[in-house]
Amino acid sequence: MTTPPSARLADFAEQLPFQLDDFQRRACEALDNGHGVLVCAPTGAGKTVVGEFAVHLALASGGKCFYTTPIKALSNQKHNDLVRRYGADKIGLLTGDQSINGDADVVVMTTEVLRNMLYANSASLQGLSYVVMDEVHFLADRMRGAVWEEVILHLPDDVLLVSLSATVSNAEEFGGWIQTVRGDTAVVVDEHRPVPLWQHVLVGKRLFDLFDYRASRAAGVSRAERRELLVDPELLRHIAHRREAERLTDWQPRGRNRGPNRGRSGFYRPPPRPEVIGTLDREGLLPAITFIFSRAGCDAAVKQCLRSPLRLTTNEERSRIAEIVDRRCADLPEADLLVLDYHEWREGLLRGLAAHHAGMLPVFRHTVEELFTAGLVKAVFATETLALGINMPARTVVLEKLVKFNGEQHMPLTPGEYTQLTGRAGRRGIDVEGHAVVLWTPDVEPAEVAGLASTRTFPLRSSFAPSYNMTINLVHQMGPAQAHNLLESSFAQYQADRSVVGLVRGIERGNRMLEEIAAEFGGTDAPILAYVRLRQQISSRERAQSRASRLQRRKAANDALAALRRGDIINITNGRRGGLAVVLEPARDEDDPRPLVLTEHRWAGRISTADYSGAAEPLGSMTLPKRVEHRNPRARRDLTSALLSAAERLAVPSSKNKRSGRGSAGSTAAEPDIDPELASLREQVRRHPAHQLPDREEKARLGERYLKIERDNAQVQQKVAAATNSLARTFDRIVVLLTERGFIDSSSGEPEVTDDGRLLARIYSESDLLVAEALRSGVWEGLDAPELAAVVSSVLYESRGDTPGAPQGVDAPTGKLRRALNQTRRLWTELRSDEQRHRITASREPDDGFVPAVYRWATTGDLTSALAASDATGSGSPLSAGDFVRWCRQVLDLLDQVRNAAPTPALRACAKRAISDIRRGVVAVDAG
Repeated sequence: MTTPPSARLADFAEQLPFQLDDFQRRACEALDNGHGVLVCAPTGAGKTVVGEFAVHLALASGGKCFYTTPIKALSNQKHNDLVRRYGADKIGLLTGDQSINGDADVVVMTTEVLRNMLYANSASLQGLSYVVMDEVHFLADRMRGAVWEEVILHLPDDVLLVSLSATVSNAEEFGGWIQTVRGDTAVVVDEHRPVPLWQHVLVGKRLFDLFDYRASRAAGVSRAERRELLVDPELLRHIAHRREAERLTDWQPRGRNRGPNRGRSGFYRPPPRPEVIGTLDREGLLPAITFIFSRAGCDAAVKQCLRSPLRLTTNEERSRIAEIVDRRCADLPEADLLVLDYHEWREGLLRGLAAHHAGMLPVFRHTVEELFTAGLVKAVFATETLALGINMPARTVVLEKLVKFNGEQHMPLTPGEYTQLTGRAGRRGIDVEGHAVVLWTPDVEPAEVAGLASTRTFPLRSSFAPSYNMTINLVHQMGPAQAHNLLESSFAQYQADRSVVGLVRGIERGNRMLEEIAAEFGGTDAPILAYVRLRQQISSRERAQSRASRLQRRKAANDALAALRRGDIINITNGRRGGLAVVLEPARDEDDPRPLVLTEHRWAGRISTADYSGAAEPLGSMTLPKRVEHRNPRARRDLTSALLSAAERLAVPSSKNKRSGRGSAGSTAAEPDIDPELASLREQVRRHPAHQLPDREEKARLGERYLKIERDNAQVQQKVAAATNSLARTFDRIVVLLTERGFIDSSSGEPEVTDDGRLLARIYSESDLLVAEALRSGVWEGLDAPELAAVVSSVLYESRGDTPGAPQGVDAPTGKLRRALNQTRRLWTELRSDEQRHRITASREPDDGFVPAVYRWATTGDLTSALAASDATGSGSPLSAGDFVRWCRQVLDLLDQVRNAAPTPALRACAKRAISDIRRGVVAVDAG
């Protein structure tokens, strides 16, 4: 006999150590009455209580509940929480890395695991009553956001969905979509922070309120209305005095190179970090998280504090910290501790200081989280990744800067980012209030900080788009017609349809501007307009001709390099290696020929099309010794002398005597244009009536502006056309491509998934189709385990920063691996060509940057040499231990998919061995 609904909520509430807030009660009551719920509330407001009530309902009614989170660390954290409450026998965990009690009534999992279950029609879905989607706003994530929408759209109708989101300004729009696709859903929005947040600015060693809270209290303005507050005048006065003092100091000479316009920020030195932490400690504002938008900056901050006498822990706390650190790190190999700077990291923890970022070893990062949550670590220097999901609140959050690097350029923080970061301040049930502190510099205007702190506009935007894996699964599960209906039901399409209104208004504005401009030169039939169109056709034709010429030259150079043979004497026409050279070793790869040469300047190395134009045949040839030690300086010197002697016999001048002749390759630029269409267009321009107008150029500028607006309008019209059923059209194009490649068979009229298609359906990777092509074509067959791990890494690794990881600049450790990498890249080149033809977003290019590191690790298990190998290009920037482990685990995930999907027993066995070779040492420690 089931318990009455009201009694179930009462039972749940009695187990809580606090009273339910109004929004929590409203959401729980809706769930208790059989409705789905969407809860949008600030970080730390306690929205996970609603998800925990779904767990309670499932256990009380004999049903099942899946609790999904976006990241494994959150899944582990929630699993531990639920185990403490309900016992290990009732709670399971599935994260890809771990499978614990997967058949339990309540299973915590990453969202991808549930998506894969839905596509596989897993038996575990039987009896499922509730699904909790924690951090559902992750559906805006560019890389992984589609997973959330796939789950929401595919879940059976009788499953109640509990969606938990951070505060977003378009919660009603998001809720409206969920109601459309999931039926009756209650939308509960709460913007109230349970722990009030006070905003401060730290100027030097003095802490000021950002807002004039005293004046607001006198005027009867509540804290909730603080966006109407004025900046504290005392703060403004103090900053004005500081700036005046700086200005007066600027008049005093301070050494050489002091320009008259050097800004005051050039001389301002913010207070050292130990002083900032000391100020917070004196004000009773610890524990604190200081956000620094740089991993190296976080580590440097801890080092700076360790060089000072700063100590934030008692002897008793130091003992507890030592016990936790030793327990957590007991499985780390002794040989790796020095590489990991373990002892310095441990000393920082003992003094209450730590860094936290994705570049740390996971076991280090999780230890910091445990110690900070326990109140043993008092000051953490973190990157913004800490603000995403991990339950690690503090009394105070400090922002050192209000700009961050987004991968391409430094950009100011948005109000949403500011709120996300400062949302960590204030621990519910511990702190009466939270504090956000911005460090002042002369570039910081208090009014700008006030704007960030009071703005509440951060909309949720869908990133949903059909992928190859999604498309093949949709065709297999439901066929194209039903797939269209599902795609048109997505949040992405829901938002696209609503956006058309604004685009149409833009087109109308553009049309009005066109009418106004046309009136200035005599209407749309004016001769000047046709004249300008002719000139633009000429420019377009010339650009196309130039591109074709460059491609032709590149192909000629490619062919010429591939044709070179040992002993050929050539002239290197480009770059700093210019001059005579002899070929020591022909090119290995026809697609990217790089022969080994020795130049007349005694340089030996491989050249590419960037160095060699291929405009002429080899100048001649010479006899080489059977074995050339090109790395030996003496051998290079002797061979260079032989090269110059051979050149004299051939009457070929060296670079010293032919400086003036090097420009001959550029003579083709002076060749007459033989394109008849281009010649015809130029003749039409000369004969056009508008060509003789006295004010021709003035009117032509108006005409060019008219044509630009016309083009812009046409592009917006294309967007309007694309917005309607845009996802369905993308899906159709992918179906056509997959049919051409044999993953789908449409010969019987209705598309059916082939055996190759079923292979693709089991690959969940950003490079899913490339992996499937590599598996079915056999290019990864015959590799040993380390070689397979290395080539698998190339289709998922992505170099950090704005420089690609030298995808072509890494020497593969073995010949078999080099061939596999080249063949994989060739498959990608063919795929990219097909994608361009079908107007499908191009698959990501393979990146060989992690190949040496993962090969070395799989071969030796030695962390020092693996990290050294990760600096494959010799830039002096090897991967951090944390990044190394993170990429190894991603390789493990993909290898596991290869083990399940590979078409041959040999490749499946090889993938299994590769998994074993990688999952050891630091990669295996604290794998959750």
